[in-house]
Amino acid sequence: MDKIPMTKEGFEALEKELKKLKSEDRPTVIEAIATAREHGDLSENAEYHAAREQQSFIEGRIQELEAVISAVQIIDPATLGGDTVKFGAKVVIVDEETDIEVSYQIVGHYEANADIGKLSIKAPISRALIGKAVGDSVEVITPQGRRSYEILDVIYGG
Repeated sequence: MDKIPMTKEGFEALEKELKKLKSEDRPTVIEAIATAREHGDLSENAEYHAAREQQSFIEGRIQELEAVISAVQIIDPATLGGDTVKFGAKVVIVDEETDIEVSYQIVGHYEANADIGKLSIKAPISRALIGKAVGDSVEVITPQGRRSYEILDVIYGG
């Protein structure tokens, strides 16, 4: 498996989720299955089937997280620098049409969350920004159509 770039915070969040799945969620669902079995006929036992489905989800997520964690390459944005956009950079951009400023950090796929300003390195806007510098304009095809952004700032660390 190829290395998966990730910030230290993203890696720690995945480890925390894995620990919770193994130490809390897995034992809880095993107990729920045992309790549902005590209710008799399993063929019509909705609680049993729901618990088994939940168990399947938990086990699948544990396997996925273990595979990802084993392939992670932690990149500390604070050790990077320069004027160009790279993995881990916080980038302040302005929509050249609407003058709306937004700030994003470019992170790994498994830690991305656009609602809190963390964009996957695989996202179209991230791919357009990588390698560009303050003052550069980039064009991105978005669900709202073609947009042009100017890079106002590139920040590493802090």
